[in-house]
Amino acid sequence: MTAHRPPAMFLAEAAALDFLNTLAIPVDVEVEWLGSGEDLLAWLEAAKLLDESALDELRVLATPAELDAVAAQARALREWLRGFVQRHRGKPLTRSAEGELEPLNGLLARDRTFTQIVAPAKANMHDGDAALTLVARRHWQAADDLLLPIAQAIAQLVTTADFAEVKKCEGSACVLHFLDTTRGGRRRWCSMAVCGNRAKQAAHRDRAAAR
Repeated sequence: MTAHRPPAMFLAEAAALDFLNTLAIPVDVEVEWLGSGEDLLAWLEAAKLLDESALDELRVLATPAELDAVAAQARALREWLRGFVQRHRGKPLTRSAEGELEPLNGLLARDRTFTQIVAPAKANMHDGDAALTLVARRHWQAADDLLLPIAQAIAQLVTTADFAEVKKCEGSACVLHFLDTTRGGRRRWCSMAVCGNRAKQAAHRDRAAAR
């Protein structure tokens, strides 16, 4: 992690929106969590979109320069997603959005996934769990395959989330998005500890000034 940079935030209730939130202003300075190839690998691992074995495989497969180039592609994909979300958030997604998804479908068409039957680690097993389970794997052939798990997460958002529940934090300087799964759609802030607290303090100052 870059010195003085806070840990990546995972508060959006959707991996694709957490990806969108990798460029943010958590306090008062803009923070970039995908500035390099190593940043991208670290974020994918933290987001649970990449496991340790895949990390090891990709570090052997790709040079640092190639990983940095993919991080630049990831940032471009993030800005494409930002535009899509800004156009469609707050209302149901309709069939008319299909034409905008060509860049995403192009990425998905490159995927080389397969399934394997494996025995889960004992630490991950609970009473009643099967001894064997079916898991998804991916053939990693090039550094830019790192974009594929992100593309899958975006595809999940587009096809399974209600875009009427996709919101931008109401904090005046905040750029974070989230999926509002609260009863009655009452969530307003990316985090009550950050923007919610700022709003409370501002309201308190306004009431004090009024008195």
